[in-house]
Amino acid sequence: MFEMEVIPRFCETDALGHINNTVFAVWCEAAREPIFKIFNPELKLETWNLIVAHLDISMTSPCYFDFPVSIKTHVSKVGRTSFDVTHHIYQNDQQVAKVVAVLVHYDYQHKKSVEISKPLRSQLQS
Repeated sequence: MFEMEVIPRFCETDALGHINNTVFAVWCEAAREPIFKIFNPELKLETWNLIVAHLDISMTSPCYFDFPVSIKTHVSKVGRTSFDVTHHIYQNDQQVAKVVAVLVHYDYQHKKSVEISKPLRSQLQS
């Protein structure tokens, strides 16, 4: 499991004073960086080999400006060419959102998914 902390910025709030729903996707993309490095250790765009196929965001409680947020990230499922990454987002020890991203191991040159190798699968499952 990976953990990341962010401090919500004023510009991330909506008219009701809550963190805007679009911000959770941005925070979770940053929280997936250690997983990205499993597939692309240098994070080089020229050799990028992942694509987000699906993103599900469930907000369970309001999240507010200026209070630290903890994002706990883990790989929750590994398939043949794709895997699920689950993010639990907490503020003040209360879960405020759950995000599940489905990532596909992808060959951009041939525009098709690629099977996840045994070594990569092993790293994802550990």
